[in-house]
Amino acid sequence: MDVTEFQKWVKDYYDSRGWSELDIFIRIGFLAEETGEVARAIRALEIGRDRPDEGDKSSEENKQNLKEELGDVLGNVIVIANKYGISLDEIFQLHKQKLLHRYTNE
Repeated sequence: MDVTEFQKWVKDYYDSRGWSELDIFIRIGFLAEETGEVARAIRALEIGRDRPDEGDKSSEENKQNLKEELGDVLGNVIVIANKYGISLDEIFQLHKQKLLHRYTNE
């Protein structure tokens, strides 16, 4: 699945669940929450959680959790982009151009 197909799939799925109708400031809160969960997943991979009530997880289980949390962040970013009619392709290109201009003067 390419990025455009995925962006449309997220739109359709979130629309079907009613999740796209949430206020943008609620969506930003969800994005912040998911970003924190990415940080937690990275901590588990890098230094462990040191929580006996959570049990030990393998490196692969921790990596799988990180993938899931990154997907949650991406889903929220896509909903925000969709709200403002911005394609991920456009975001990718603008980000690339910005970095190339900033660090290589291209």
